[in-house]
Amino acid sequence: MSVMPRSPVARQPRRAAMSEFEDRLRRELKGEVAFDAGSRGRYATDASIYQIMPLGVVVPRNQQDLSLALEVARDFGAPVLPRGGGTSQCGQTVNEALVIDTSRWLTGIGELDVEARTVSVEPGVVLDHLNAWLKPHGLWFPVDVSTSAQCTLGGMAGNNSCGSRSIRYGNMVHNVLGLEATLADGREAVFGRFDEIAPGSALAGLADSVAAIMQREAAAIREHYPQVLRRVGGYNLDLFDCRNPIPYDAEGRANFAHLLIGSEGTLAFTRKLTLKLSPLPVHKVLGVVNFPTFYQAMDMTQHIVELGPAAVELVDRTMIELALENPAFRPTVEKSLIGRPDAMLLVEFAGESLDSQLHQLKALETLMGDLGLPGSVVGLESGAEQSALWNVRKAGLNIMMSMKGDGKPVSFIEDCAVPLEHLAEYTEQLTDVFHRHGTEGTWYAHASVGTLHVRPILDMRRGGATKMRAIAEEASELVRRYKGAYSGEHGDGICRGEWVAWQFGAQLDAAFGEIKRLFDPDNRFNPNKIVDTPKMDDARLFRFPADHQILAVATELDWSAWDVTRDPLSGELGGPGSGGDPANGLAKAVEMCNNNGHCRKFDAGTMCPSYRISRDERHLTRGRANTLRLVLSGKIGDRGLASDEVAETLDLCVSCKGCKRDCPTGVDMAKFKIEARAARVKARGLGWRDRLVSELPRYAPWMRHVGRLAARVENVSWLGGRAKRWLGFAEARSLPIFAGDYLRTTRRAARDEAPRSGSPPVAEVVLFVDTFNNYFEGDNAAAARRVLEAAGYRVHFNILEGERPLCCGRTYLAAGRVDRARQEAQRTLETLMPYVERGVKIVGLEPSCLLTLRDEFLHYGLGDEATRLADAAMLFEEFLVAEKQAGRLKLELAPLAVGRAKVHGHCHQKAFDAFTPVTTVLGWIPELKVEAIASSCCGMAGSFGYEAEHLDASRQMAELSLLPAVREADEDTWIVADGTSCRHQILDGAGREALHVARVLAAALPVHTN
Repeated sequence: MSVMPRSPVARQPRRAAMSEFEDRLRRELKGEVAFDAGSRGRYATDASIYQIMPLGVVVPRNQQDLSLALEVARDFGAPVLPRGGGTSQCGQTVNEALVIDTSRWLTGIGELDVEARTVSVEPGVVLDHLNAWLKPHGLWFPVDVSTSAQCTLGGMAGNNSCGSRSIRYGNMVHNVLGLEATLADGREAVFGRFDEIAPGSALAGLADSVAAIMQREAAAIREHYPQVLRRVGGYNLDLFDCRNPIPYDAEGRANFAHLLIGSEGTLAFTRKLTLKLSPLPVHKVLGVVNFPTFYQAMDMTQHIVELGPAAVELVDRTMIELALENPAFRPTVEKSLIGRPDAMLLVEFAGESLDSQLHQLKALETLMGDLGLPGSVVGLESGAEQSALWNVRKAGLNIMMSMKGDGKPVSFIEDCAVPLEHLAEYTEQLTDVFHRHGTEGTWYAHASVGTLHVRPILDMRRGGATKMRAIAEEASELVRRYKGAYSGEHGDGICRGEWVAWQFGAQLDAAFGEIKRLFDPDNRFNPNKIVDTPKMDDARLFRFPADHQILAVATELDWSAWDVTRDPLSGELGGPGSGGDPANGLAKAVEMCNNNGHCRKFDAGTMCPSYRISRDERHLTRGRANTLRLVLSGKIGDRGLASDEVAETLDLCVSCKGCKRDCPTGVDMAKFKIEARAARVKARGLGWRDRLVSELPRYAPWMRHVGRLAARVENVSWLGGRAKRWLGFAEARSLPIFAGDYLRTTRRAARDEAPRSGSPPVAEVVLFVDTFNNYFEGDNAAAARRVLEAAGYRVHFNILEGERPLCCGRTYLAAGRVDRARQEAQRTLETLMPYVERGVKIVGLEPSCLLTLRDEFLHYGLGDEATRLADAAMLFEEFLVAEKQAGRLKLELAPLAVGRAKVHGHCHQKAFDAFTPVTTVLGWIPELKVEAIASSCCGMAGSFGYEAEHLDASRQMAELSLLPAVREADEDTWIVADGTSCRHQILDGAGREALHVARVLAAALPVHTN
């Protein structure tokens, strides 16, 4: 596929030379070299609507590797494409080139000068990582883009990124002092102020030529460059324009480095950046203004900015509603609402004095009253509350993309910037344009500088490209009428590249071409960006071209809920395809990933543990989704979900469900893995280890008789090691010991008769004792029963006389045996429904088991009963908290012998927003100080941590934060973890016993209740 339909294609290695090209890279580089279809497919997309298969991928280990990769590419005439987080929204980081990914190893930070407020970084440094590193010094890099958790400084420089607070701090170009780069001919050069370029240096000739072009085109530059802060199109040829002092330093001297800022990797390959830092604001307050109409929000922004805020950010009604549907965002958004606003503006004041910021907040309230909207401001002074709301705003793109169905908000005109006095009129007229084309737009972002992110909802499979072109034509006329910038923040790339000539005129467009040829005469650096770009609607470049197909695959789970359509104007789901084909639904569920890379973040959330230890795109939620999408569309592999490419990319997925919660579009990789495992089992059969693990619930009743014998065998090193090796288990990992059968030994509970419908309501509960807490750790079930009975509940159990205990089927799902899991679900439904019909709650101890009733049970096609059971299923702590809130819980607790507890949350608890109740119930124990460990997945993940090939990965995940935090705890601190696997990992890795919450509460029961 060519990416240069309007100009000669950059010289490519001949097909016969591709193998030699790859071989030489492998021989000479220490880093990773990947030319396989799966790896190339994972780098074929960014956060845009485009997809172009690269020649190959290189992940350089160090600067020497980078030099070697550029040298080899130059020798073979191969185009090169720099890539960081891959978050670009216009197609800047996709091309038919050798992709050089700097984000894994080129992440050095150094040369910090606190007094001068400067720092040097390599291009792969992530913005949030840099700011965390700078925070102890009271400094930060203030170009705070919404993708700060995953974007790299090199990518930000390439796009001339802006951020929410650009009204105070400016864009990337205002905050870069210099850079080091490799030129197309291999020479290394240091870009800085023009007046400091040494005569005869690598840059001297280039600088003179560029200066001559700028001076020659001075009149055209003054005429055509938009006079707005947010202008990132083309090249920065206004370096010498005194009317636009932005590119100048404090002494008024122009900087040659600024030509490369926003150049999208087309002129040189950046190796290091020198950044200008700012003092961290000491105090911040946030005023959330609620507007009855969107027009009022836009019209009043021009008055709000007169108060001197650090940021004014828009959140429209669509984004508010979608955020309220996300359990991670709902509580935060609800605190900021006054009624049902059509839009909100987040107005931040920041500085040295809290009194001054509170005075500004009061001034905002007064202003809104003067403008006719008294009582419309919610003030947030708490740093935690402000941070939570900013996180919602930062997730704006992902929240918008969480819409189900083929129609998605499409990025192509979202960065148009207009002067504030025209903002209300511009947005109103653009909304009319959307309506004329039968769609609606979603609005959010930088109201303070007149750059609103707006994405009309289009179905790119069915006529979306035609509408995109028509809307772009009309939007451009509006931008020109209001003297704005067509490209205001996210760069040109593919979707706005063809508009460079429209914005700047033919004369300056020709000058851009001249600049490109000066720097890159062979057109090898990210060709066809900014200069000689393809059409924005070139169908060959779309991720979903007109001939896009979805393979017919037999799914085991019901995915039909994703096979829906949405009316672009009303937002209502329905119409052809709604609730339709499960295979289409599976593909569309995969396509919910918008490639924004939120899964690359490294904060305290759970997503994505395998990426955290590997930094490998293959082991990332986004990388996995791209692989699955390409497989399901027949682009890679020939065996569908059973292919080796799918098995490889899912190998380190621990099914933690962190993505289900932390991914704003709700990509659930754990559920995809079930389908993939099922397909592979059908194609290749089931191994002994998987069969042994999956059948655990069936043979466990008999293993209690031989549990001690098995433990003795394991303790004989040569015999236990041989058995583990034969089964594929890690020799260094101890195996669980069958300790009994709690349910069968509790004869009174086992003899309970099934309840009859219509029985009079009593204080009762079903304790769902899972396989692990029944056969391995019965003390947990016993403790839970004591607590529930102490609180006045009659406890029923998930077993009937003469039958095997009910099971969630989790072990079957992990092995891809969905048919067996469905059978267990059916049996569970039939037994528990009489309780559910009486309003009795089903309470579980093991998060992964109980929450299966609330998740996978709903995807077996079992009808309304499954939904009713899911509504009745609660974790032990959730039940206690709900009963207390309802005024029904009477639980007396006494102080413990210990005064502190450190708590690790199971991944599934976090995914289902069920971890807070754990710390809540522990907080009921008098004098106990409770601390939640900021941990991701423990790494054990069911059988994953026992498997020989996964032992190292399992331990690395645990060492990220969990085990170090456990080791820091003194002997007077209890370690608490609800997950069976988590407790085993903690015992193996730190030598500490971790307790289920039920045991802690039982220990706190007064003596007379035990």
